[in-house]
Amino acid sequence: MRKAKTISDLRAQKYKSVSVKDEMRNNLIKKMRNKEQLFKGIIGYEETVIPQIQNAVLSGQDIVLLGERGQAKSRLIRALVELLDDEIPVMEGCEINDDPFNPTCSSCKDLAKKHKGLTPIKWIPKEERYGEKLATPDITVADLIGEVDPIKVAEGRYLSDDYTIHYGLIPRSNRGIFCINELPDLSERIQVGMFNILEERDVQIKGYKVNLPLDLCLIASANPEDYTNRGRIITPLKDRFGAQIKTHYPQTIDHEIQVMEQEVPKMKGTGVAITVPMYIKEIIAEFTHLARKSGDINQRSGVSVRVSIGNYQTVIANSIRRSLISGESEATPRISDMAYMNASTIGKVELESIEDGRESKIVEEIAKRAVLNTFNHYFNLNEFDSLIGRFNEGLTIDTGDMMPSKKIADWLKDLSDLKSAQKKLKIGRKLSAQASAIEFILEGLHLSRRINKDFNSDTIRYRG
Repeated sequence: MRKAKTISDLRAQKYKSVSVKDEMRNNLIKKMRNKEQLFKGIIGYEETVIPQIQNAVLSGQDIVLLGERGQAKSRLIRALVELLDDEIPVMEGCEINDDPFNPTCSSCKDLAKKHKGLTPIKWIPKEERYGEKLATPDITVADLIGEVDPIKVAEGRYLSDDYTIHYGLIPRSNRGIFCINELPDLSERIQVGMFNILEERDVQIKGYKVNLPLDLCLIASANPEDYTNRGRIITPLKDRFGAQIKTHYPQTIDHEIQVMEQEVPKMKGTGVAITVPMYIKEIIAEFTHLARKSGDINQRSGVSVRVSIGNYQTVIANSIRRSLISGESEATPRISDMAYMNASTIGKVELESIEDGRESKIVEEIAKRAVLNTFNHYFNLNEFDSLIGRFNEGLTIDTGDMMPSKKIADWLKDLSDLKSAQKKLKIGRKLSAQASAIEFILEGLHLSRRINKDFNSDTIRYRG
C-alpha cells in the first residue's frame, strides 16, 4: 500500500491512532502469542525481571528499574523500542511528533485548520521515537521540559502563547519512549517539574501552564540505595511511577559466561587461532561471583558484569601476545595469564579498605579461590596420587605466561596422570590448549596444598 502523504490519505486508508502504551501492549501481545523472543541479548532475566516488565507493559505503567551498575538496565530499556510499531505518521515539521488526527500544539492546530485534509504528514521509524538522558546535577528544566524562546517573544508573541516555547527532550519524545538514567541524580527542583509529566500529562514552563497532553512511556533507572526516602529521590515522584522492578547480576556461572561470550567480540587480524577452554571461562565467571560476596569489596557499589567481560578480554589478549612473541600460530589463555587481570579489575570495583597495595592482593586471593573451586568441580585429588608422588621424588615443572606451549605440553608424554586429566577437560590436540590444561592442573594441585610453587623472574616452578 502507498504511504499516506496527507491527512486525507490517512483517513482513506482507515488508519487508527493509538496511544504509545496501547501500541506497546498490542505488539507485546502479538509477540507473546507468536512465541517470539523478547528482549534479545538480555540474559538471565527470563524468570525474574522480564515477567515483571511484561506485566508493566500490559498494565500501561511507567517503570523504574532499580539495580547496581552493570545489570543491563539501559540495554533492557532500549530493548523496549522493539515493542513500538515500525513507523507512525506525524504532522510534518512538528517538533513534538503530533498525531495528525489529534494535534496538540498551536502550530499544528493552525496548520490543520488551514490545509484541512491536505495537511502534509511524514512517517518516522521507531528508532526515532526513543529519547534518553543521563541525569546529572546540572540538568535544567529547559533541558528536559522546555524554555521560553526570547527571540519568539521579541517577534511580538505573548508569553502565554505556546508558540514562544522551545521544547525540551521530554516533549520532543512525544508519542514514544523517554528514559532518564540515574533518576535520583536529578535535583529536587527538576523532580518536582516532572510531576505533571507523569500524572496530568501537561507541562509548566516559566511559571505558566502549557496545555500539552503528552503521550509518553516514561522509564527511569536508579541505584536502589539512592531510591529510598533517605536517598536523593522525593517520595511524590516515586508514587507516580507505576512499576518498580529490581534487576540483578547473573545468578549462575552459565549466565555469566553467556554474557561474556556475547559481549566480547572476536579479535580479528591477529593471525592467531584462539581457543578458550570452558574451565578458563568458568574461572573468570567464578572470580566475579566470588567478588560479589567478598567482604573486602564494597557491595553497595556492586561488581559489574564488565569485570567478567574485561577479564575475559585480558586473558585472551595476553595469550595472543605470547603467541606473537613466540611465533606460535595458536593461542589459549592460561592460569598464568590471570596475573594481568589486576588491570581490568581494580578500576571497576571499590574496596572497603584504602590501604596502599592491598588491591592487588585482594584480586589475587579471589582469583586463587576461583581457580580452586573450578579445579574441584572437574577433579578429585585422588586422581593425581601418582603425579604427586613424582613431585615428592624430585620432579619439577616450569611454566610461565611467556613460555612456549610446546615446552609445557611435552610433559604429557612422560606423565600419564596429566595426560588422562587433560582428556577429561576435552581440550583437543592443540599444543596451546594442552599447555593451558597442564597449568590449570598444576595450579589446582598447588592451591590444594599438594605441591609447591616458586616464582622466578620469568618462570613459575611447580615442585614437591
